[in-house]
Amino acid sequence: MDTMAGMSRTCGCGEVDQQHMDQIITLAGWVQRRRDHGGLIFVDLRDRSGIVQLVMSPQYGEEAFRKAESVRNEYVLAVQGKVRSRSEDTINPKMKTGRVEVVVSELRILNRAKTPPFYVEDGIDVDENVRLKYRYIDLRRPEMQQHLIMRHKIAHAMREFLDDNGFLEIETPMLTKSTPEGARDYLVPSRVNPGKFYALPQSPQLFKQLLMVSGLERYFQIVRCFRDEDLRADRQPEFTQLDMELSFENQDFILDLMEHMMQQVFRSVLHVEIPIPFQRITWDDAMNLYGSDKPDLRFDMHFHDITGLLKDTGFKVFRSVIERGGVVKAITVKGDAAIPRRELDGLVEYAGRYGAKGMAWIGFLEDGGLKCQITKFLGEELVRKIGAFCEAEKGDLVLIIADQPKVVAQALGELRLEMGRRMNLIDENAFCFRWVVDFPMFEYSEDEKRYVAEHHPFTAPKEEDVQYLLSDPARVHANAYDMVLNGIEAGGGSLRIYQEELQEKVFQAIGISQEEARQKFGFLLDAFQYGAPPHAGIALGLDRLVMLMLRCSSIRDVIAFPKTQSAIDPLTQAPSSVAEKQLKELHIKLDLHKESDLFQ
Repeated sequence: MDTMAGMSRTCGCGEVDQQHMDQIITLAGWVQRRRDHGGLIFVDLRDRSGIVQLVMSPQYGEEAFRKAESVRNEYVLAVQGKVRSRSEDTINPKMKTGRVEVVVSELRILNRAKTPPFYVEDGIDVDENVRLKYRYIDLRRPEMQQHLIMRHKIAHAMREFLDDNGFLEIETPMLTKSTPEGARDYLVPSRVNPGKFYALPQSPQLFKQLLMVSGLERYFQIVRCFRDEDLRADRQPEFTQLDMELSFENQDFILDLMEHMMQQVFRSVLHVEIPIPFQRITWDDAMNLYGSDKPDLRFDMHFHDITGLLKDTGFKVFRSVIERGGVVKAITVKGDAAIPRRELDGLVEYAGRYGAKGMAWIGFLEDGGLKCQITKFLGEELVRKIGAFCEAEKGDLVLIIADQPKVVAQALGELRLEMGRRMNLIDENAFCFRWVVDFPMFEYSEDEKRYVAEHHPFTAPKEEDVQYLLSDPARVHANAYDMVLNGIEAGGGSLRIYQEELQEKVFQAIGISQEEARQKFGFLLDAFQYGAPPHAGIALGLDRLVMLMLRCSSIRDVIAFPKTQSAIDPLTQAPSSVAEKQLKELHIKLDLHKESDLFQ
């Protein structure tokens, strides 16, 4: 097998152009394609920068031509040759290097390759598990390499902005104490401290607050975080976030800073101008108008609360819902009154997936008539009142769901998104940012029969609501804020509690005793006794943000080596069993039915 001894790359394959004309250059890369035309062999050579066409012929280099006869796709080559222009009839306008080619005088085969399990090209239709199993091949594809290049550029742009604004990049521990932050911890047994465990951080939350107590004032970190939770398309057991904390600044300052950072990142990486300031919407308005705390506002179609119009109705379906504390809400779909009945039945089924027990509809036809299955129960006058209240005109469709508030929010919110897609109301090229602010401080857990923190227990309550922490927790709002992009939470943060007395009161409100608080968070509470400054922070999900910026459908397409939705890595087969000797060293005994099958 050949080596590159004595050869040094002149440039990348995709960088060869007119400036190299008639020069002898050296290239290296992978064979994208080989074409044998008898006395001529053409090879498309690929590296990270792109593809260039090579020409081999006995008249240019007999040994190079002979070697080229054995070359196959994905072989690794190094070549030396002269750059020349392609003839007019062979110019390839689809290639960056389509006007030039390299006439090879020396060819070295650095390594051979088996036939790959799928083509190394964009737009392949291959099962994702196969792609992940052979990720090193999948990452050769230009679109995948471009995703990682763009991810690097985005992170670099963030670092530049934060450095310019006085932030310090500081690492925090990966092996830390297990603390309740909303998800299960990944635990790491300590060999030198038998029976004790570290936890991998769900976030650097406590340490970055301690850095504020330490007087560092402005911290950031592009950090790995770990959560042992059920996965979705946009979740991974290990993920990356841009984590920040700063002292002596208020909420308006932080939101303004983040807006300028996002504007600079989009401008420098995507050459897209993001208008600022981002509009703000309260959590209450987001839920009431769109049924979501991360509303997609690339289109409107907001909810109309028609509960008041129906409170005296004799229609049992609506009346019973209202009497049980439920609500009746509707959306107006402009121009869809003529929707076929089979599609309406499909929408009923769709809403049912999200808990709705049914859906009513009113079609306001162009001829002034009605298409409505509940007119006989409500009367035409009330039906038309509902239409007027919902701002429906001739040709419009009103969809109605009656249920408990949470069910209506979920089902009608999903129905709104579905109708937005069907009616082509969503501009896929838009980047629509919003701030959702004034979150509730707590939510009630039916499973635990107690209030739990909506974000995390270190979030500061609104000053005017502190008086209700113990007497009426549901009334308390938090100084919390989420950045929403195209209906997806890109990140979130809050002003923090920095006084021990208030922190202990919040713990009490969510059922954490003083003893438990000291056991789990004693080091933080102790730090508050030594002059903690007012501070606040935010964390942006880097994987998710890159996914949105590049318009990918899954964060797995912007992570080099992701896990599946079963938290498995098909490439390395992690997680895997370990040797019994390792478990003994950690003083761990497995309590499984077929324990012997685990050891290899």
